Amino acid sequence: MQLIDKLLKKPLWFNVLVGLLALLFVFVIFFFSLGWITNNGATSKVPNVVGLDVFTAQKNLTNLGFTVVLQDSIYVDTLARNGVLRQTPDADEVVKKGRTVYLTINRFLAPQIEMPNLIGFSLQSAETYLSVLGLRLGTITLVPDKNKNVIVEQLFNGSNIEPGKKIPSGTIIHFLVGSGVVSETIEVPDLIGMTLPMAQEKILSLGLTIGNFSSNEFIQDSANSFVIGQDPDPYLMQLDTAGLPIKNKIFKGDPIHLMIDKKAPISIKADSIH
Repeated sequence: MQLIDKLLKKPLWFNVLVGLLALLFVFVIFFFSLGWITNNGATSKVPNVVGLDVFTAQKNLTNLGFTVVLQDSIYVDTLARNGVLRQTPDADEVVKKGRTVYLTINRFLAPQIEMPNLIGFSLQSAETYLSVLGLRLGTITLVPDKNKNVIVEQLFNGSNIEPGKKIPSGTIIHFLVGSGVVSETIEVPDLIGMTLPMAQEKILSLGLTIGNFSSNEFIQDSANSFVIGQDPDPYLMQLDTAGLPIKNKIFKGDPIHLMIDKKAPISIKADSIH
């Protein structure tokens, strides 16, 4: 109270000066304490955690006082699952202690992709389409077709893959591509009654393609099975001038699909009819 009474007795300019000096003192104290309050000057170098699995990366960063946030996850089939793909801030960057490090990791499970219908696309367009979807281009096989560099068939594991089928990202897709030249036609071989290995050998020897197999029952040993049907048929539903069925023709490279059975069929060859 005495100090206040003394100040009140002082001139107004004196009290204003005292107030300004007090404010200046508080400002100086705050300014020099700012570094301590904000931990200014306490820095650390960010370690490189790219390529490490996410658990090891988190442990290394938290041990150095960093906060870790998993920012995103993407899928790269050629890299380790749960591995760190990117980090922010970058490795060796000097930052304040306690800084948050954001990680992008590689997903553990491959996302499922819906197979598009690329038949009729140019090879270049189909390759771009695969890349955008995260699929990979496999072998390219030229087949007789008037449309050059156009997709004729799309294959997965040696078989046709239907549009809309779900497959993992990174799956390899193979293409049959038109050569721009139409092949000569040949007579369809009559494979009925042959064993499956004999029929396959005959198909390949003529420059044709082995198509799909079908059966009315489960066949454990297909090597000992017999061909009971084929598509296309060896004969047309027409007769020549001699009254015999006319031989069917297809282009080289075309597939022949087979129906097989455990028992050989009882049939009479059309060319043996007189």
